[in-house]
Amino acid sequence: MQGESLSPLLFFFKDIGGKARDREETRPPPPTHIIIKYREKKEHNVAAATISVRELSKFSLSSIGSGDETSELLEKAQRLRKQAETLENTKREAEILVQQQREVVLLEEQQKKKEWKDRYSVVVPILKDMGDEVMERVDFSPRIKGGKSRIIATTSPLPLGIVLGQSNESDIITVDELSTDGNGAMIGGIELGDVLRAVTACQTTMETPTWQLLAGGIGQPKTKRFMFSVDGRPLEEVLDAVGSNRMDISGRDVVLVIERVVG
Repeated sequence: MQGESLSPLLFFFKDIGGKARDREETRPPPPTHIIIKYREKKEHNVAAATISVRELSKFSLSSIGSGDETSELLEKAQRLRKQAETLENTKREAEILVQQQREVVLLEEQQKKKEWKDRYSVVVPILKDMGDEVMERVDFSPRIKGGKSRIIATTSPLPLGIVLGQSNESDIITVDELSTDGNGAMIGGIELGDVLRAVTACQTTMETPTWQLLAGGIGQPKTKRFMFSVDGRPLEEVLDAVGSNRMDISGRDVVLVIERVVG
């Protein structure tokens, strides 16, 4: 029963399949112009593909060339960067060197100033406004040409045992004669030819307190000692200044500042 019931269906499917095959076998071939167009289209696609491959090859080659140029530019840039760094380091080193040279010059100038100050300055007693005597360093400009002189401060009791002189051509006071066994030579270390620059001098003045002035008093004498510069002074005035040290109530030694040629 089942075989008889299914046989019409099988026949139906077979019939449909046979008709489909008959349609495929009986389908007419495509026209000739369609085949020609297809071939032309295919050949065009192949040619286009060939052209694309060639362009791609060219592009690849040009890209490779650009890559080489880029590498060269990068290398050149790197070299320039290194050169710039080298120049920068050289410039920095040059600036450091210049700074060091400036410091050396500054130190040399300071050293020269110190040497000059040590050479042409001495400590001497200075009378202040209030009457006090203070030891201070005083600078003396050299009067002996050539830069081979030195300022010296010395002390000696009176009499000094020296003879001072002054030439007509200049106002320089010099030691023209010297007693070898005198105080100036034995104690003060004065030498023949020394140039006298300064000497202590004493001066007596009358000082009157305010209450004595109101009472009509004449005051009391008071002697002060001070440093007397002999530069530009006449010889007689210098001799008086040296001799005035006998007025010193305290009997202190005479302070002399001399300039001497040294080797």
